[in-house]
Amino acid sequence: MQRLLLAIVVVLAALLLARDPYVEKADAFFLDWLLRNTPASRDHVPLTVVEIGDGPIVETQPNEKAPESSSGSGSSGAISPLEFALFFQAILEYKPTIVAVEPLLKWRERDKDQEQVFLDQAMRVPKLLLSAELTSSPDPDAPPTEIPGFVHVSGRRGDLPTFTGIQREPDEDLRLISSLGYVNLPDETATRVPLLFNYRGEVIPAFALQAFLIWARIPMSEVQIEIGSQIALPGGRKIPINWDGTLTVNPNSSKLGRRFGLNELLLLAQQREKESPLKSLHDELILARTPSNMLAPADVFAATIASLQSNHFVRRVSVLFDCAAVLLIALFGSRAVRAARIDVILGLIAFTAAYCLIAFTVMARYTIWVPGLVPLGTAWLLGILALGWPRPKHRAQATDIAASPPVP
Repeated sequence: MQRLLLAIVVVLAALLLARDPYVEKADAFFLDWLLRNTPASRDHVPLTVVEIGDGPIVETQPNEKAPESSSGSGSSGAISPLEFALFFQAILEYKPTIVAVEPLLKWRERDKDQEQVFLDQAMRVPKLLLSAELTSSPDPDAPPTEIPGFVHVSGRRGDLPTFTGIQREPDEDLRLISSLGYVNLPDETATRVPLLFNYRGEVIPAFALQAFLIWARIPMSEVQIEIGSQIALPGGRKIPINWDGTLTVNPNSSKLGRRFGLNELLLLAQQREKESPLKSLHDELILARTPSNMLAPADVFAATIASLQSNHFVRRVSVLFDCAAVLLIALFGSRAVRAARIDVILGLIAFTAAYCLIAFTVMARYTIWVPGLVPLGTAWLLGILALGWPRPKHRAQATDIAASPPVP
């Protein structure tokens, strides 16, 4: 009876944990920890990242922020227009499909004389995507800017990040020769990257999704969105999205693409070798970024674009796994009340280590994540109850000592 009572207590506690709204946030930390320490798929994606500037290129890890630049801003203010012009000139010979520029292009006053050189090269790029930033408190005197949105949208739009104006954007000369992608990011975690924004009632793409759609040559009119479920693309491809329009991304996915520094790119373009690695730029998405970009954690947009190109997305395991795990824990818990207390403690440590190992294995092999708080929290709650549970008293069995017969 005591074992059954303990099992019922464990199951009820697990149900209460599963219904707690803070559990989802705690599981987000567990998922973030899993993703940061799990290598991404080894399949190469058609993405080339070019680092422009004097920051670290290979040493910067996906879960670390890049060092601050001398300008202290997230724009390209510390990099001159001439450097971007050289970058464009080096890749234009290979006729790239799309060039996406991650940092916001705002020049310093002393570099204004180089701006025309940059414009001459930027105008030759067939498809150029520049970054901009939205705001929820725009200048009341500024006229509202119209941004085209998706046509086929279903679901609750109010859960998406909502904006009513543009806070920062390139100059008008650049806007006339390019498309804009919006780089607003949440502050909570780098593993959930927005793909959709709510702008004045319209659902618009974020920077990474806009770059992918242009590279894949998918018009926005052919995209069907179910907010909180998926983004359906032509050909049967589906992108799973969360209730707030974000995509769960492995930060290590940025390593699936190629990476060059600006000097290395210029040297390869000058050598003009027959087997040059730049020959494939025509079919790739080129992302230009600065190592000191403070708009985002390092490589977050590269990781998102690589995830979209690879079509390998992080998904949650079925809720049936949660039920099976809780029932299994309750089954073993019914036996824990009779075990020695030291065995209970060692069993909890072994179960935690084994569960984390299973979580890493499933994530690395199948890109499926298992919940952390409910199973582990239930197991440790069970262990605490088992440690304080009264043990049954072992009654010593009396042994009858037979008297020896009298000596005749």
